Amino acid sequence: MGRRPKWGRPVNGVLLLNKAPGVTANGALQQAKRLFFANRAGHTGALDPLATGVLPVCFGEATKFSHYLLNADKRYHSTFCLGTTTDSGDVDGEVIERKDASTITAAMVEDAIQRFRGVIRQVPPMYSALKHKGQPLYKLARLGQEVPREAREVKIFHYQLLKFTPGVQPRAAVEVHCSKGTYVRSLAEVLGEALGVGACVEQLHRVDVGPYSETAAITLDKLADERGDQGPEILDHHLLAVDSPACALAKLTLSENTGYYLRQGQSVMDLRVYRVGAEGDMVRLFLENGDFLGIGEITDDGCVAPRRLVSGL
Repeated sequence: MGRRPKWGRPVNGVLLLNKAPGVTANGALQQAKRLFFANRAGHTGALDPLATGVLPVCFGEATKFSHYLLNADKRYHSTFCLGTTTDSGDVDGEVIERKDASTITAAMVEDAIQRFRGVIRQVPPMYSALKHKGQPLYKLARLGQEVPREAREVKIFHYQLLKFTPGVQPRAAVEVHCSKGTYVRSLAEVLGEALGVGACVEQLHRVDVGPYSETAAITLDKLADERGDQGPEILDHHLLAVDSPACALAKLTLSENTGYYLRQGQSVMDLRVYRVGAEGDMVRLFLENGDFLGIGEITDDGCVAPRRLVSGL
């Protein structure tokens, strides 16, 4: 009996989705995969159903470089509801406590925010995709279970109050630029604790992921409208280059002959190596005709060793 044909077509590149509220990151990924009729895809960093904004989806060979986006800094706009504490840290969770927070002022919020800039330690929330003994924490949380979590070091590069709306349940609109692994819900919770009234996330919008901005992102609805009854190829112009997740790495161009040996898994020598980096640096590798080869590492003998190469482009 022959092998079952693989579903979909080979699609390579990065799609910047502007995720709508109410859909999971995996749900958005599956819809995008169907629209492009792509045989391989993965998203780079989950967004809660409540959250909106930039969700990069890597297709095909671009999935090999998705870790550059998983490790990238992110920027968010969020609205915190002060005076409300929930079990999940956002308004979709079950309310644990409500307090009158009408005495809280913008100056008090700005003063408290200063404590959470720079390098801080966060305990990951139970409502997260982190796993404990193979089970996602959020599944355990839904069963009413709580397990110990170790605090992790994260960096808050920028944390600013954008707008304050006073009231019994004041709203604080903030902008956060942070390192990977930062939970904005946890920032809301500790801010609420510092103010003595509790807090949770009411809205969360991801503005930037690494090199990608929401200005280049598109919604699933617009993609569906554009495709209509046409073939999936009509959407391919939305795809960014396969190497774009690693665009912060220096670029090294190799000759066709040198590139041939690199593709065989061999380290190759090129006099231009030390113009673009030093020993241990990762570089993007291209042929002189513009073809992207993958990622290589500069070695101590002036060579480039292949580390992650593409195929079939």
